[in-house]
Parts: sequence; structure tokens; C-alpha cells
Amino acid sequence: RRPEAAAPADDSEARKGLKAVKRPKAAPPARTPARTGDDRRRSKLTISSATGDGEGRSRSLASLRRRREKEKRAGQQVVREKISREVVLPEAITIQDLANRMAERAVDVIKLLMKQGQMLKINDVIDADTAELIAEEMGHTVKRVSEADVEDGLFSDAVEADELLQPRPPVVTIMGHVDHGKTSLLDALRRSNVVSGESGGITQHIGAYQVEQGGHKITFIDTPGHAAFTQMRARGAKSTDIVILVVAADDGVMPQTREAISHAKAAGVPIIVAINKIDKPAADPTRVRTELLQDEIVVESMGGDVIEVEVSALKGTNLDKLLEMILLQAEVLELRANPDRTAEGTVIEAQLDKGRGPVATVLVQKGTLKVGDILVAGSEWGRVRAMLDENSEQVKEAGPSKPVEVLGFQGTPEAGDMVAVVENEARAREIVDYRQRQKREKATLRDIGSRGSLEQMMNRLQENGAKETPLLIKGDVQGSVEAIAGALEELGTDEVKARVLHAGVGGITESDVTLAAASNAPIIGFNVRANKQAREAADREGIEIRYYNIIYNLVDDVKAAMSGLLSPERRETFLGNAEIREIFNISKVGKVAGCLVTEGIVERGAEVRLIRDNVVIHEGKLGTLKRFKDEVKDVQSGQECGMNFVNYQDMRPGDVIECYRVEEVARSL
Repeated sequence: RRPEAAAPADDSEARKGLKAVKRPKAAPPARTPARTGDDRRRSKLTISSATGDGEGRSRSLASLRRRREKEKRAGQQVVREKISREVVLPEAITIQDLANRMAERAVDVIKLLMKQGQMLKINDVIDADTAELIAEEMGHTVKRVSEADVEDGLFSDAVEADELLQPRPPVVTIMGHVDHGKTSLLDALRRSNVVSGESGGITQHIGAYQVEQGGHKITFIDTPGHAAFTQMRARGAKSTDIVILVVAADDGVMPQTREAISHAKAAGVPIIVAINKIDKPAADPTRVRTELLQDEIVVESMGGDVIEVEVSALKGTNLDKLLEMILLQAEVLELRANPDRTAEGTVIEAQLDKGRGPVATVLVQKGTLKVGDILVAGSEWGRVRAMLDENSEQVKEAGPSKPVEVLGFQGTPEAGDMVAVVENEARAREIVDYRQRQKREKATLRDIGSRGSLEQMMNRLQENGAKETPLLIKGDVQGSVEAIAGALEELGTDEVKARVLHAGVGGITESDVTLAAASNAPIIGFNVRANKQAREAADREGIEIRYYNIIYNLVDDVKAAMSGLLSPERRETFLGNAEIREIFNISKVGKVAGCLVTEGIVERGAEVRLIRDNVVIHEGKLGTLKRFKDEVKDVQSGQECGMNFVNYQDMRPGDVIECYRVEEVARSL
């Protein structure tokens, strides 16, 4: 039997045996993740996958070229040339502004500050010294400027060449006592000028006008009284060339006439005396001339150098002669100015017009003011939109001594502000911003303390080495004023003495405050008071007003101020010591210290110090002093007593109570 024949049977049997064996189930195949876009892209046949060697996408030629250029630049170290600049440094500057002025990165400036131990941000402000160190460290030169340098060159003080100067009309201010005919004289002068084409009502319209006499013009400033004139002097504006002092022939020299003389002398301008109302039956011009001698005004008819003219505003007498005398005085003064330069002047008055906005009456003193010029007046600026003359007619330009109304200011300037033309708006804004900051700082200082107080005035005198104490005195009657002035002038030594700026009769007015502000002098009122306007002006200017009704108190206060000692000297006198032995708590009284007087004497109501371990714990007054149950006046050394303090309870056994008396001793010259 061949083995091949039996093989299938065996094979079938073997399969039967295999089927009987139970095989374990195979594990299910793992789920393949869903194909993403990249997988789908990989499965696609592209040129790069077909021809490449499996390294992925190759870089473009432009990318390779950029990489080679970058590597080439990295291998070459480019050294930039350092540019040294002149950096202008103000008193304070931000880090950002400093970096811009140096053309450096602000980050580099901050790093340099961090190396010096200062952690600052880009907008922080640093002082000029720190900024100078940084700029020099970075290789720049520094130019330090002050904040006040913005006003440099605003007003030109250079002497003009003679060939550029031309004659200009004189500027005249009329001053005098109330009811002496000042306004009537102005009206008469206006009426006398109608022939030359000037219309009436000019003064009320513009506050200044021009009168023509013999081909020459005269500019009159019509201001109420002498207040505006003093305001101009207080601000340093020499806008007035001649003062006409009006004195009534039937009334004589009055207190306000003397005050006007004081203002004119302080400003250093010549005076022409106009003796008015000579048409009245009671007129006595000789009396006026004699009374003027008391104020050192010697007229020509009495051998002096002051021109006097007898006029009558009501009748129109000698008005032409008055104008001739003004022109004669102007010829002596040789008033000349250069019209071919930038304009400078003074604000005579300013107002806020509903239809036209801020309107300022400007008196041009130098140069020629033109429409379109940019003006700075005090803390305001503006562009000249229009100019009106005294006839309300528009003019294109205004020469020296020409008063015009100027429209175009951003705000209303103050009377007496100096006016100057600048080259552009940026310069005008810079100057105005600086002046407004100065005004705010001055207002803050005035809130802290008055600049015109007697104490601070004497401190300034000691610092500056001055020897005079300026004072302004107003009294109720002439006799009191003369007595006060005489008593104050007798005070003092070789080191310091009182100087009476002005002594007048009547209440304290706004012009008195203005005169005091010009010299930083306090005002002394004897049996008089200041009106509302004067009080407001005194608060605004920081001038102290003191009231007295006894002349001795007035003299003593000024004497103490001249000594630099307004407050009396405090002297301590030691009385005694007491040691606390026990503390008792008594209802309705509080703590009471049982003490033994160890030295001197203890008095009720005296000043005491509580000393613990040689350290002063409390200073105050002694409230209660008892010996046994009785209230006593004092306790001698070696005796026991009970004490408590006013508004103080922290007492301990072993503390020492020092008792002393304070005496106030006034010091004088």
C-alpha cells in the first residue's frame, strides 16, 4: 500500500481533529484615524513628490538670495557715525522730549538712568541738571535756558539811531482834585478842536484823542482821576510825557491835588499847572501859587521852572495858550520815536464788547502798528483784525503816540499792560503760557502770605540792606496826618528810618492801594476806612491795611516793625519742681497727682512741664492746686499738695512737674 494513497484520509482526519480544537478570537483591527487635509495632500501625486527624494518642498531662489544677503550683512559690522548735537535744555523736561532733542532712542535714555539707579518712565519729568548729565554722557553739548528767556527780545531797549527818529506828538494826562474843572477843561479842548475835523464825544468812546494846534498834534489820555496814571506807573509804563495839574482858583490846593503831585513826581514827568475857574468872583490865583510852594512846586511867575496857565473852561479863556505851553514843553523834551520798526505800546483801557469781543485801547509808543500784526499784551495775545481811531473810522496803521481801538484779542487785557508785536503765533502762545503760569504762582503765593505785611517787609529790608521803611498814611484830618508823619520821621536810627510815601486826608481809595503796591508799602489808616474797591484791590495786590485810632499804638507798632520784632520777647522764669508720689482717681475731677514740692515754689495757674526720665512729656497749664482739701494759691518747698493738669491725664508716680512763669517783654529801638 502506497503511503501517498492513505494521505488524504489522514488529512481529512487531521482536519476533523483541528476543527474540534477551539481557537481564541482574534483582536479586532485598530480604527485608523480620519484623514486630514495634509494626508490627502500627501496621497496626491505632485511634481515635487514624483521627482524629489522625499525631503519635502525646497526653498525658492529669492529666499536663498535674501538669506545669503542677510549672512553677508551680518558678517560686515556697520559703524554709524555719531552726530553730536547742541541740546537746548529748559528748567524741566520729559524723557521723551529730551530723547527727541538728542535724536536718540528714549529706551537708551531710560537704560542710562537705570544704570544711575533711577527707575523712570518715558513721560516722567527730570530736572535740567539730570538732563545735562545724560546729554553729555551721550556725547552732546548742552545749552541751558531759563523759563523766563521766552520774553527775551520782546521789548527792545536798544538806542535808536538819530537818523531813524522822528518827532512824535506828546502824551498828556490831566489830573487834579474832584470838582476842580478837569472834565470841563477836557470838554472845552474838544470843542476848540472841532474846526480841525475832530468830532465830539471822543473821550467816552476811546478814552484818548488827539487835538491839533498849529499843525502839531497833542494826544490826551482822558482817564478818571489819577488812578489809571498810578496803575501805569505801578506797571513800569512810561506812557505819559506831561501832566497837567488842574487847580481851582477859588478852592486852592486840596488833599487829592497833593496826591496827584506825589504821583507825578514819582513818575518823573514834568508838570504844567492849569489854574482853572478864574472867571469866578472868589478866584485867587495868587493863593494857589503860594499853596503850591508847600509841595515844592514853584511856578514861573514866582521864579520857578513850572509852567502855569490861568484858564477858564467855562468861558474858554486861554485854552490856546495852554495848548501852546504843552507844545513848548514837548519841544523841550524832544519827544522822538522810530516809526519804521515793530510796534510797542500800552493798553489804556480794555472792555468786553458783546458784538465785537475783547476791545483794547492801545497807545502806540514805538514803531507802527498794522492790521494783521500779532500782539502780546500781558497774559493775552491776539491778531489785529481791525483798528479804529477816535472818529470810529477804520485805519490800516497807527504810528507813535497814536491811540487806537484794537479788535482781535483772545481775552481782555488789563489796563496798563505793555503791548508788543511778535513774529508768529507760536511765539505769542509761548509767552502767554509763561505769563499765565507766573500769574497763577503769584496768586498762590498771595494766598500763603501777604507781600506787603510789615513783618515780611522788614525781612526784605534786612536781606537787601535797605535803610528806609516806606509807608502810606491816610487820616481823618490834616492835623492828625501831619502829627503822624512827623512822629514817624523822627523814629529810627542810622540803620533804618521811616519814609512816608504819601500822607493824605480822607478814606483809603483804590489809587492809594495802587500807589502802595508800586513800592510794596503797607497802608496805615488813622480814624478812616477803606472802601469796597480799595479792599478788593488790596486783596488782589497783597497789600496790608492797618487801622488805628490812637497815635501812640500806631507809632509803637511801626517802631516794633522797624526793630524787626512785632511779637514781644518771651522770657521764662523758673519757679520750682514737684515729684509725683501717688495718683488718685476722683470722680467728676479725673486724675489728681499727690506731689511733694522738692524745689522752689508751685503756683496755681502757672505753666508746667511733665518730665518723665528726663524727657518732657507734656507742656500745659496747672489746673488745680490743693493742700489737703483747700484750694491754695501756692505751695512752698517741702510741702505736699494735690495737682492736676488742664486737658491731660497721663501722669505716673515718679514723674517730675516743673513749674515756670512766662513773661512777655517788648523790645524796641
